[in-house]
Amino acid sequence: MNGDFADAYDEQVWNVFGFFAYRVASRSDAEELTQQTFERALRAWSRFDPERAPLGVWLISIARNLLVDHYRRNGASPPQQPLETASEDQLGSEMPAPSLGIDPALADALSTLSPRDREIVALRFGADLSGPEIAAATDLSLANVQQILSRALRKLRAQLEEPASS
Repeated sequence: MNGDFADAYDEQVWNVFGFFAYRVASRSDAEELTQQTFERALRAWSRFDPERAPLGVWLISIARNLLVDHYRRNGASPPQQPLETASEDQLGSEMPAPSLGIDPALADALSTLSPRDREIVALRFGADLSGPEIAAATDLSLANVQQILSRALRKLRAQLEEPASS
């Protein structure tokens, strides 16, 4: 069983880290939260059922719960309701530091998105989840996930193509 967990770690560690990189302000926070995700996953490994959820969705569910705890510890109000209806304050507004490997222009563009849109972008591009996996992780419909992602990408593109004002 531990060999299976080691394989799961190798397969998913960068997806989990990527998710946190889009959602927290520092590399050290992203690294710490990634470590905590896999610690929790190891403790719960015997209960993991691939019939209920794919490995990536299961790990991101753990990661999202840890992110809520992180916001709570740091004084921000974590999401307490479905992502669809969560407000800016509940999802937090921390943006990744450039040291996480995200281009500063992209980090600035991401900061213009709503928390829900940032969450979906983080799940898609940070965690590398597919549309159906994001839908499963967030309890949103696939059509809603696709619409949110499409709209968010149009906003990002517009922000990134906008000439820099000096």
